[in-house]
Amino acid sequence: MKKRSSLLVVVIVTCSMALLSARQRPTNAPEQTAVDMVDRIFKTNEFALPVPRPARWFEDGRSYFIVERDEAGAPSVVQYDSATGARRAVLISAAQLTPRGASAPLTIASLVWSTSGRRVLIFTNTRRVWRTNSRGDYWLLDRDHGTLKKLGGAGVAESSLMYAQFNGDATRVAYVRHNDIFVEDLATGMIERLTRDGSDLVINGGADWVNEEELDLHDCFRWSPDGKRIAFLQFDLHGVGDFPLMYYLGRERDIVTSVPSGAPGPYPKIMNVPYPLAGTTNSAVRLGIADTSSGAVKWMQVSGDARQHYIARLQWADSRTVLLQQLNRPQNTDLFLLADAETGAVRSMWRDQDAAFITIGFGGLPEARPLKNGGFLTLSEKDGWMHVYRVDRSGQETLVTRGDMDAMTIAGVDEAAGFVYVTASPQRATDRYLYRAPLDGRSDPVRVTPQSFAGTNSYAISPDGKFAFHSFSAFDDPGLRELVTLPDHQRVRLVEDNAAVKSKLQAIVTSPVEYFQADAGGVSVDGYALKPTPFDPVRRYPVLVYVYGEPASQTVQNQWGGSTALFHRYLTTLGYIVVSFDNVGTPAPRGRSWRKTIYGAVGPLSSKQQAAALRSFAQTRPYIDLDRVAVWGWSGGGTSTLNMVFREPDLYKVAMAVAPVPDQRLYDTIYQERYMGLPQENAAGYKDSSPINFADRLKGNLLIVHGSGDDNVHYQGSELLVNRLVELGKPFDFMTYPDRTHAISEGPGTTPHLYHLLARYLTTHLPAGGGETTTR
Repeated sequence: MKKRSSLLVVVIVTCSMALLSARQRPTNAPEQTAVDMVDRIFKTNEFALPVPRPARWFEDGRSYFIVERDEAGAPSVVQYDSATGARRAVLISAAQLTPRGASAPLTIASLVWSTSGRRVLIFTNTRRVWRTNSRGDYWLLDRDHGTLKKLGGAGVAESSLMYAQFNGDATRVAYVRHNDIFVEDLATGMIERLTRDGSDLVINGGADWVNEEELDLHDCFRWSPDGKRIAFLQFDLHGVGDFPLMYYLGRERDIVTSVPSGAPGPYPKIMNVPYPLAGTTNSAVRLGIADTSSGAVKWMQVSGDARQHYIARLQWADSRTVLLQQLNRPQNTDLFLLADAETGAVRSMWRDQDAAFITIGFGGLPEARPLKNGGFLTLSEKDGWMHVYRVDRSGQETLVTRGDMDAMTIAGVDEAAGFVYVTASPQRATDRYLYRAPLDGRSDPVRVTPQSFAGTNSYAISPDGKFAFHSFSAFDDPGLRELVTLPDHQRVRLVEDNAAVKSKLQAIVTSPVEYFQADAGGVSVDGYALKPTPFDPVRRYPVLVYVYGEPASQTVQNQWGGSTALFHRYLTTLGYIVVSFDNVGTPAPRGRSWRKTIYGAVGPLSSKQQAAALRSFAQTRPYIDLDRVAVWGWSGGGTSTLNMVFREPDLYKVAMAVAPVPDQRLYDTIYQERYMGLPQENAAGYKDSSPINFADRLKGNLLIVHGSGDDNVHYQGSELLVNRLVELGKPFDFMTYPDRTHAISEGPGTTPHLYHLLARYLTTHLPAGGGETTTR
């Protein structure tokens, strides 16, 4: 029966696409215009910003280095002076990057420098592991002797090393290979295997899928300051449910567990991925300390069921003590624990707790930032705002950032001057600025970003807190990147002004974005609107709502939106008004209660507020036609799209849901349980938040889009929704992108094809342009 159902889906997709191609496009949206503009945005990448050359701090911030290329494309690593911006020296030449017998230098993915700067690890020939290219080859460059040597020993498989790190004096390097930790002596080439139980189901020094995705864990091991020990996390995946991913094109996937290689067909390839669905068994995580001389491993006595807790961060507090952060499974308690490397004893140092959940991804749960004169800095919402706290080893805390404002991230520290830098925006939740506060907390934070930079500002601050790479952008402005001094924010050097892209935008951005606040049923929410070009205020226009609506992201931000924002700009030239709203629960800097109100009921509240915000926005704007409203979103936004079109069928006439989660029980433990609790304890909430349970209310036109190789939001959810809509006799359209991941970007032509599809579906089912003259 499963094979028959799969064949039926293929027929649906084929017929749907044929119908879309055959339908007549509106006269005001000629096919050639759509092809030209969408391809310019997504195929030729005409408006893409130059790939930044990331600068890395050197000498504690007194200088920095950039990987540069000559006219032939050969790379070199060049040092610049931070105070003047002047080019100082070539640290690594192209010749030094060329292995003996090779005709070309190594491609640099990243560099790992020793403390002295005399030895460098060159990461190259990388392969993707889930989201990032974290597997590859490492080469050791000894700058004193000019030698270049590949690590891993004779016969090591290509691209098989991960997360290589120097010990303190750069005499040894540790790395992960095949889920075990190895230490290589750089003088003798001797390699010692510290762990011996690594397998597809036991991961030492790395993370499983869900911890990498939701807790941002990657390299899960650390050298002790004295170089005698390595602290590491072990993830035991036995008992975690396997999710089978089917690859119909039969190609090898470059991820943790390889799919058998071979030519496409005739049989698809299957890969089983341990993936804990909400409410199911998690991997067991424990903290080990390996003695790098004897190879002995001591397991720390961390209390609590290893499958009902997460070890979310680890770092050395000193050469004998490891500081770790342990989250309970509901993720409403974050314990800061100190583990004794010699005895294995663990004691509690500090606790952060919340009635709903500990915020992660907004600035919450960072790796504790140590201070040279003792203690560390961390973030907590315990007083209703995300604030910086200074905590010592006894657990004594000091409030550092005062006032009714969220310190969204700790951007840097100037400990010598006694200040911490944070990202905040007390007046406008759409913006981001740099503030400075004294470490003793005796005065209010002061804004550092000049008033002229109205929009989103981010900073890469030097270790000494004296310099920063400042990046600025606004909604229709790709902005600039510059080197500045702190705290006076004086420019040392303009790094990139994006002038070429700005020039091309002049023909597209003919009217400014409008930011506003709307009443969403008793609560004021932020929104933005893009008007059609040309715009006639006496006509009535259809509306496209762009939504996310979940706790992982904002859509209403005053920052360069890239290709998606340009796509929306293009739609306005066809005669659409494009709007977006941030309902409560989105990670805006508007205080704890704003972010936590959504707990336990993600879908109902967001969809209700989205509809209310649109209606209230339209009340004072007679040019908005509420009889012609469409909505679209991706991932969590795809889920919100389904909830909105099912729960408000008389408002939303067209919906386009990309990679949605139709049933909240089908997503992973860490994300879903953080915001919804466990399904066993909140069955009613899960049911009421899952759009599949309201599919019977569908009235309008619905397009569902999903990649069949999505390892994040699984294709299964869309299949179940398709099945439910078929049972209900509801017409809809469905597009599958074979073997594509959650990004739906792999393979030639994929991204422009997707956006052509969205534009065609919208213009077909919700004709563009101004309607009849307004009567209001």
